Amino acid sequence: MEKPSAATGWLWVKEGLAIFRKQPMELLTLFFAYMFVVLLVSIIPVIGQIIPMILIPIFSMAFMHACAYVERGQKVYPNLLLAGFRSPFVRNLVKLGTLYLVASIIAVVASSVVDGGTFLQAITGQLELDQETVQGSNMTLAMIFAALVYTPAAMAFWYAAPLIAWQEMPVGKAVFYSFFAVKRAGMAFLLYGLAWVTIGIILPVLVSTLLGAIVGSPGLSLLLLIPASMIITVVMYCSFYPTYTHMFGPPPERLPS
Repeated sequence: MEKPSAATGWLWVKEGLAIFRKQPMELLTLFFAYMFVVLLVSIIPVIGQIIPMILIPIFSMAFMHACAYVERGQKVYPNLLLAGFRSPFVRNLVKLGTLYLVASIIAVVASSVVDGGTFLQAITGQLELDQETVQGSNMTLAMIFAALVYTPAAMAFWYAAPLIAWQEMPVGKAVFYSFFAVKRAGMAFLLYGLAWVTIGIILPVLVSTLLGAIVGSPGLSLLLLIPASMIITVVMYCSFYPTYTHMFGPPPERLPS
């Protein structure tokens, strides 16, 4: 496992876009199928908010498999969303998802140190957010603090799912290898993150706001922003695949059909 240069972070973004351009409608359809499933599950009282978090590693493998299919010239179909469930390591992926949930809870609870629990209450639905509440609290700083607390967990989880499903690693070993792989590629990930903040947040907002101002319709900017955000999200999902292959090599030859 070689240490990638900082420029590799931008290369990951470009390779993700290249994968998307080969089968854009198929990958968008897979994304919409994922969003539909999450919406259905979220209807379930209480556990409906928990299950999608636990299943993130399983669904993330669907997109990893889809990218591998695209790379091999195979067609991507919506039923590939079930690929993670067909993995012989699905139980370990569920364990990993449980760790996702625990780490997220710890980070959000930790943010109470900054804002006295405003962000935590907002996340859990105990507090209705309005402009006065946001301005009168340190919620923005609390969110930043929660993100910083979660960062080591994010490093440990980044490669964990494919390492479990494709390298057949146990959960503990996958988390360990993921953390140090991300640490080793720190500069590449820094540029990768900055690229996606620019492409995925700053640029779409600027362009849609500018167009809305030109035509004199604020609603138009929102109308443009929603589909653009969806496409950018799918391209970002596609870029996860090269971050793995550059560090750990290609996936196994045999993948779920």
